[in-house]
Amino acid sequence: MASILKYYWVNECHFENGDTMDELDSKLLELLQSEGRMTISELSKKMALSRPSVSERLYRLQEEGIIDGFTARVFPEAVGRSVVVFVQISDLKAGCREFEQVVEDIPDILECHRVTGTASYFMKAAVANMESLGLFVDKLTPYGRVNTSIVLSSPIRYRCVLPNDDKSDT
Repeated sequence: MASILKYYWVNECHFENGDTMDELDSKLLELLQSEGRMTISELSKKMALSRPSVSERLYRLQEEGIIDGFTARVFPEAVGRSVVVFVQISDLKAGCREFEQVVEDIPDILECHRVTGTASYFMKAAVANMESLGLFVDKLTPYGRVNTSIVLSSPIRYRCVLPNDDKSDT
């Protein structure tokens, strides 16, 4: 599938069919990201739109792949994973596909991103304790140079993702 959102010269956000996302679409995305269990009726009231209009917008956002799904956010500490780390893998000793298959099977990894720069991958992981962190690092060491950073605090744990409406970024 081509890119979900296309950014044109004026930074307007477009659906793949060429329609432009409007402020109501952005508001719907913001409401759903702040409270994903909100009903169509509640969304309708907050947006001052009819329920069918909200339903149609929601359906379109899902069909276009802008809304990827609905999930619960769980804080790692609440489920016994009190050590959150960011991991950089550099000097990769395996092919990208092989490495990605390996990390896919490690449940401690919450996110994995292939990146540019001196590191090949950045990952976010959550483990129970320092001993678990050592075992986690040992699993990755055969695949490259591992550099970990333990999270001390997270001033922004989650932020809503909305279309770029800054017209000055042309």
